[in-house]
Amino acid sequence: MSAVLKTNASSAPSSSTPPSAQELIDRARAMIPMLMERADQVEIDRMVSHETIQAFVDAGFFKILQPKRWGGWAMNPEVFWRVLMELGRGCCSSAWNMMILGVHQWEFGHLPQQAGDDVWGEDNATIIASAYAPAGSVTKVDGGFVLDGRWPTSSGTDHGKWAFLGGFLKDENGVPYDRYSFLISRDDYEIIDDWHVFGLKGTGSKSLKVNKAFIPAHRAHSMAKYEMTDRDDMYLWPFSTIFFGSVSAVICGFGQGAIDIYSEQMKVRTVTGSTIKASVSPYVRDRLGNAVVKVNSARARLLQIMADTTPLMEKRELVSLDDRVRHLCEIAHVGRNVEEAVLLLFKATGARGIFLNNPLQRVVRDVLAAANHITQNADDTSGVLGGYLLGADLPPLMFSPRDPYPAD
Repeated sequence: MSAVLKTNASSAPSSSTPPSAQELIDRARAMIPMLMERADQVEIDRMVSHETIQAFVDAGFFKILQPKRWGGWAMNPEVFWRVLMELGRGCCSSAWNMMILGVHQWEFGHLPQQAGDDVWGEDNATIIASAYAPAGSVTKVDGGFVLDGRWPTSSGTDHGKWAFLGGFLKDENGVPYDRYSFLISRDDYEIIDDWHVFGLKGTGSKSLKVNKAFIPAHRAHSMAKYEMTDRDDMYLWPFSTIFFGSVSAVICGFGQGAIDIYSEQMKVRTVTGSTIKASVSPYVRDRLGNAVVKVNSARARLLQIMADTTPLMEKRELVSLDDRVRHLCEIAHVGRNVEEAVLLLFKATGARGIFLNNPLQRVVRDVLAAANHITQNADDTSGVLGGYLLGADLPPLMFSPRDPYPAD
């Protein structure tokens, strides 16, 4: 059993004592039927309902990674990942929103206190969205930065009052030397309703339009730099491990959800034209068994990363570059593993699997969309790992910024 699940025995939530890791996981598991019931409407609405987001708030899921200074529980990110693995079984879009909107609380552990005060000074339940792709322009000015342009795919953005936007800092020749995250107020961006897609339709991942907004320096940080600071233990992981790993964790939940659906259908289904139960078919059994192994292997790989690195955090040591490169690749392969598993199941459903009243087809579409996320780029990260092991240089800005003014 994970060390995370052995700690914190309290089961009754209160303002002073957080729930145990297991209770949070149990709360997420208990929500699966509700999320399944709402999943069709989420797709129709192209966004997760405010009622579902409020249910996540009431369950305490947004406090898991939130620093204690603002009323959070500052728990091990493994707890957050395990919660996502349960929620993903119910409704992929709803769980994706919880993943994106909930991981941002961890990012405040990397920012000056003033940034958290700006957001949570009056309401510590304020939700933050994001669009990390460096799509718009960034200009460095006295006291901060000016952002301008359009940032796509801000998942769950209708629920946020702030957003993290990604951008490059560039040298005098226009060449990027660092990847930054900028915290911007809802007053400074417009939401563009352009989310018309075939998978993860309900995530409401709309674009954000910014018109020359000033971002003070205390609301910006490097996503590429990884070094020791005085931040608390649970915020010492690399940014990419926690954000990318959270995406992979929720995708594991999608895969388990497909296994759940397929298993229930095959228990009652008969082979076409006969009275023979589908559950006795070697083909059906083989597909299910192989899918379970793929999803469980991906899940175990993620949890092993946390098992290996948590002792480092507790000793206030950083993760080595060797492990960071390996972890990024292992995290990225989750999307491929789960996609393979879900397609194994889908191909064994026959024509019944393609009808819109079969929830498995929705999970298939959602998994295909999720596996296309940049964090799930198994090909490039495999090449990076292989090259690194053979002595090649690492790609710029992936694991560290570069010096914009190198010595001659």
